Amino acid sequence: MATAPRPRTTTRDPEELARRLTAWLAVRLPGAKATGVRVPESNGMSSETLLFDIAHPEPPLRACALRVAADPAAYTIFPVYDLPRQHRTMRLVAERTDLPVPRVLWLEEDPGPLGAPFFVMERVEGRVPPDVMPYTYEGNWLHAASGAERAHLEEASIRLIAHLHDQVPVAEAQFLTLPGEGSPLRRHVDAQRAYYHWVVDGLPRSPLIESAFDRLEESWPADEGDTVLNWGDARIGNVIYDGFDPAAVLDWEMAALAPREVDLGWMVYLHRFFQDLTVSFGQDGLPGFLRREAIEERYARLTGHTPRSMDFHTLYAALRHAVVMLRVAYRQVHFGEAAVPDDPDTLILHHASLAAMVQGSYW
Repeated sequence: MATAPRPRTTTRDPEELARRLTAWLAVRLPGAKATGVRVPESNGMSSETLLFDIAHPEPPLRACALRVAADPAAYTIFPVYDLPRQHRTMRLVAERTDLPVPRVLWLEEDPGPLGAPFFVMERVEGRVPPDVMPYTYEGNWLHAASGAERAHLEEASIRLIAHLHDQVPVAEAQFLTLPGEGSPLRRHVDAQRAYYHWVVDGLPRSPLIESAFDRLEESWPADEGDTVLNWGDARIGNVIYDGFDPAAVLDWEMAALAPREVDLGWMVYLHRFFQDLTVSFGQDGLPGFLRREAIEERYARLTGHTPRSMDFHTLYAALRHAVVMLRVAYRQVHFGEAAVPDDPDTLILHHASLAAMVQGSYW
């Protein structure tokens, strides 16, 4: 995936979206027009993003980004897209923390104007560590940075998670409690299991993913730790940087109440995913960047909480990522971009590292 053209993610026509957006905007801000409507190169694999400017006397020009729920006709990555929930999460984080969250200008819950709910937020300029080609590959801005610059970005990025976990009162984030029974971690894992069953409904199942779920049960933490607001997709690819400082924290669709280590495991493993992939293609990548031990040490220094059960949580992160990747692969099959192999586990790009985690030999 990281070295091939991006899979199809939508059936929507950008020009038609621009026309409908202008019609909607004229009602909210008479005399306004959406100009320069475009899809960013880093557009996500789940919800869609449009960038545009507002031409209007007050203000004369405003840079905006629009986040629209996934196209139902495009074999969506997730079964539900709750834009009001994302909007509420972003407002809570903006009000209660010092994280740079983009200001949301409008929330539209009616799917009529664009075919799905959406919200409009102020656009923040800067640089995002790319997924394609990954920031661990030679030739991009983060790989070309100095060691001191990357260390600065790493420290600032870990601080984002530490401040999020420490600054948001859990009592004010109860709307992010996942359904089900048991502890927040139990609910989180059960939700992922339900998601996996949705992904493979009517399609080949993944023995590797199912063995990873079994391994989680066998290694369940005796002490699950504190419950905090989790970003959910905690990784540097969801941050806009001004130089090497965070300027905007994006993508809150997977936010939930869970132990601190759920976010930390995701940050550790998503970097390892790109690093392992880069090494497999014969490059060195960034072996000294976002190392697990450095993330754990810096988080402990910032919060006073020493991360625990991280073998469990990095396995859980790799498992969660595998389910998403399997859904992405089956979407490619749906659009005729790929065929289902004899072994569905090979659709998971990191199947070897996930298998090593299940066996306890990865770290």
